[in-house]
Amino acid sequence: MKKYILAIDQGTTSSRAILFDHNGRYTYSAQREVKCIFPHEGWVEEDPIELWVSVVDVVNEVLIKANATWDDVDSIGLTNQRETSIVWDKKTGKPIYNAVVWQSRQSTDICESLECKKEFLHERTGLLINPYFSASKIRWILDNVEGAQERAEKGELLFGTVDTWLIYKMTKGKVHATDSTNASRTLLYNIFDLKWDPELCKIFNIPMSMLPEVKYSVDDYGAASFFTKEVHIYGVAGDQQASLFGHTCFKPGDSKNTYGTGCFMLMNIGEKPILSSKGLLTTIAWSSKLGIKYALEGSVFVGGSAVQWLRDGLKIVKDAPDSESVAGKCDDTDGVYLVPAFVGLGTPYWDDEVRGAVFGITRATTKYQLVRATLEGIAYQVKDVFDVMKEESNIDIESLQVDGGATANNILMQFQSDICRIEIKKPQVVETTALGVAYFAGLKSGYFKNIEEIVATHDYQAQYKPQMDEAKAIQKCKGWAIAVSAARAFKNNK
Repeated sequence: MKKYILAIDQGTTSSRAILFDHNGRYTYSAQREVKCIFPHEGWVEEDPIELWVSVVDVVNEVLIKANATWDDVDSIGLTNQRETSIVWDKKTGKPIYNAVVWQSRQSTDICESLECKKEFLHERTGLLINPYFSASKIRWILDNVEGAQERAEKGELLFGTVDTWLIYKMTKGKVHATDSTNASRTLLYNIFDLKWDPELCKIFNIPMSMLPEVKYSVDDYGAASFFTKEVHIYGVAGDQQASLFGHTCFKPGDSKNTYGTGCFMLMNIGEKPILSSKGLLTTIAWSSKLGIKYALEGSVFVGGSAVQWLRDGLKIVKDAPDSESVAGKCDDTDGVYLVPAFVGLGTPYWDDEVRGAVFGITRATTKYQLVRATLEGIAYQVKDVFDVMKEESNIDIESLQVDGGATANNILMQFQSDICRIEIKKPQVVETTALGVAYFAGLKSGYFKNIEEIVATHDYQAQYKPQMDEAKAIQKCKGWAIAVSAARAFKNNK
């Protein structure tokens, strides 16, 4: 049996390649930073060619590090930044514009013009009408690249999220496909009928000929013939859904939260989608020939980036790890609340206009309280998602699995456990996004026998249980609710 599964994780700021063994442990990895482009305020773009080259580089590097050849690789799993949209020429394979990144707000006007369609879109896709998702980004590219709409209608252009673009390049243009998790993030895919929806495409005036074939998350996406004809791409999923699987959240109610630049909480809700009335997204968790699993998802716009602000903006911490030691200089914020709404608030508010605010400062307030309040502000936002997720699903959440860079902060993790009143579990293998698609690929190829084998290898490096008095936790959360209301009210004072 081959030694490794190769997982490719193409993220917003970097591309990584990781080799996993039969125990689900990562053995070697390689990483390249990817440059974001900011043509105007609120716009975020990337060069699709740079994305592709970065993947080629990390794949070659990780094999060199492992002293391995392609004969040692069983199969490939691919995970990606979701919603980021690329349009390219079908004949030449060249992009007609930069990749428009999920964070970009340049299609805001398009979304506002379609506000009257929001209920219809939500009923078909489980999503909100928002620049976050792919459809308005495609529409923007077709509107702003000369002749693009006409060429698209002639069948000369192809669209793909980053997974589709990389599959197309790895298979030398033979495969134009995506998986159902990525398709479910476009605002063009009907998550009930499991197909591209002609009516949704008509709303955005996007020719269906542009759209990739939708496959299962566990499926054959062809040979990665750019590298070798012998190794196939057998697993594909968007990053957050891949992380859910990597955490072995296989039962309804199993939940995970990723603490990255922002935070993303997903809950497995089983085989029937639930449409939220309180700002949660309904999305496909994963798919295979055995069926479809759905998830509820909540988004926090500002997570780890709040700590970056402390470092780069206020310069009161040296680096991310320093935030824990600085916050540890005090036992409490003494009534200080920091609402880190630097780019608005996500679930359940979906308020793009509100901005960050600090409340409760006195002459006695120190940088220690401010740093601690920033960490707590991240946790409170996650608690908001947690609460509405329990309410909407009517499923009790027994514990919360976590991953991402900020999970190294013990103060943040303990406070999260205190206010949510549940156990927080940090897995032994924190690269859960890459691990999820490694599992998908390995289940397809037989490298992993079954789900039971995967669960048997899953363990934890740290667990946090509530320590704060419950009455105090409730009181602190009430203060947070007041702070959020005040921050949202202040936006009207512009």
